[in-house]
Amino acid sequence: MDIFFVYAIKSINRNYIYVGLTNNPDRRLNQHNKGLSKTTKPYAPFERMYLEKVGTREQARSREKYLKSGAGKEFLKSLL
Repeated sequence: MDIFFVYAIKSINRNYIYVGLTNNPDRRLNQHNKGLSKTTKPYAPFERMYLEKVGTREQARSREKYLKSGAGKEFLKSLL
């Protein structure tokens, strides 16, 4: 069974934060930085600003939804 992570990455050059989930945070950050994700390609390069280990994919999806909400975005901005 995979362990999932919820992550937030911050564009180094622009004012942009992306939240996602993965079972391999290092591989996923590399994919974002290589421009392999259509959503984040224009904002590369990125640095990881938040990483949270979560149990199942369902739990990770729930946490991801929270971090994309207004309250979740405020929490992420408070980390900057």
